Amino acid sequence: MRMRCFSCHTLSLTVLCNKCRYELFKPTIKIRQIGTLSVVSFYRYSTIESLLLSKHKPEGFRIFKYLAKITTEPFVEKFLSESDSSINIIGVDEKVKNGYSHVACLTKHMKRDRSTVLHSSLISQNSINYAGKSLQYRMNNPRDFSYSGFSDIDAILVDDIITTGITLQEAERTLRQSGVNVLFALTIADAKE
Repeated sequence: MRMRCFSCHTLSLTVLCNKCRYELFKPTIKIRQIGTLSVVSFYRYSTIESLLLSKHKPEGFRIFKYLAKITTEPFVEKFLSESDSSINIIGVDEKVKNGYSHVACLTKHMKRDRSTVLHSSLISQNSINYAGKSLQYRMNNPRDFSYSGFSDIDAILVDDIITTGITLQEAERTLRQSGVNVLFALTIADAKE
């Protein structure tokens, strides 16, 4: 099977050729504070918008697996190397769409000896699409999360994009009410330029 780089379209065995990965798509870690929650992001949204929009298409599965390998996977390895404790990974709304869950692709690659992924434990009861909606709309239409995982644990919250932060704040609130200590959130991209 012949594959091409998603960015420059040259022949490549991976989603991005080495040139694009190291020159165009080099992660630039950014931390944004949303209320009491620190949100760590790897990219600016505009840098990888085409890759992120692939979540609405079948090829998004390959792309999100690749993004996990170059972002969330090395991040959790470094995090665990600097800590003696165990950690839980909770993805925001890991619902299956287009045959896969793009957030589950990100969290699956974070499983290690001392990190447990709690797949599909934080699910929204409201499936309204927030894309292109105002902050006021988002605030008036909460996700109404339901948590079915363990309590009295430390966790990292994972999502693909942070825009206004409303979803992550609501997810954090639900987890805290369920006895989960959310250390911080991790996203692939930050839409705030």
